[in-house]
Amino acid sequence: MRIGVDIGGAKIEAIVLGPNGTELVRKRIASPQGNYTATLESVKNLVNIVETRATRIKRAKRPATIGIGIPGTISPVTGLVKNANSTWLIGHQLDQDLTEIFKRPIKVANDANCFAMSEAIDGAAMGHQIVFAVILGTGVGGGLCVAGEILTGLNAIAGEWGHNPLPWPCDTEDQLELSGQSCYCGQRSCIETFLSGKGLERSHAALSGTNLKQTNSPTEISALANKGQSFAIRALDLYATRLAKSLATIINIIDPEVIVLGGGLSNIEFLYKKVPQLWSKWVFSDKTETKLVKNKHGDSSGVRGAAYLWPDLSDEKVNT
Repeated sequence: MRIGVDIGGAKIEAIVLGPNGTELVRKRIASPQGNYTATLESVKNLVNIVETRATRIKRAKRPATIGIGIPGTISPVTGLVKNANSTWLIGHQLDQDLTEIFKRPIKVANDANCFAMSEAIDGAAMGHQIVFAVILGTGVGGGLCVAGEILTGLNAIAGEWGHNPLPWPCDTEDQLELSGQSCYCGQRSCIETFLSGKGLERSHAALSGTNLKQTNSPTEISALANKGQSFAIRALDLYATRLAKSLATIINIIDPEVIVLGGGLSNIEFLYKKVPQLWSKWVFSDKTETKLVKNKHGDSSGVRGAAYLWPDLSDEKVNT
């Protein structure tokens, strides 16, 4: 059996996969906000619960493998978590701490990489060689999967497009692109500040003259646009344009066959038609064949990818 755990800002989810990716058990709990020790304890309890339940189903004779997805990565230099928007994880030796807790090897990877792995293996991008996966939610992440394998990179930051500057900024209706917005990473005008859920909310608030704390959520903005509200329509049009030109830079660099969207904003159906209509303006090609698709496994795709960090060892000996 393979256990996958997705440690997110709002939730921690665990899944147990049997041979050939069969889902045996899945459970999620709320994330302890801002508390590293409580996060470790939550992961420990959650894994124990799902492994016990799955063992009863499969009558497994050995411990499951455990893969962990996090909204950041382990630094190859220090061995500590870096670049996590769940900032309470930063600076901790998460993989070593969890290895000590479970007394077995643990693999930890960026959650967007896990998402890319899941969708490339048996999801919306199955059968394609070069897959770029995008998470559009509280933060903006990206993962690259080539020939069924995660490409991590020398610095463990491959795919981190969300912390590049928004390309081709211009004077827009909401007046946000030229002035930019500070990002938690310390830079300004990062793609994440425009394409995260908060970025869409900020644009809608600016267009409608609403206080940001009182503006609508991304789900509500999408619903208002479907009802014809002009501010919501304009906010989504700006969002689609920013997504199109940001993804155009990805196409120009790695030329993927498929780009898969995940995260809460991937549920905005308008994007799948509108963005490919727009991105050719910035793609350096006479024609853009890249497909933009919605994920197959929903918000549980990342946790499946975390489990897939380990190969299917159903017929092999596991070293514990």
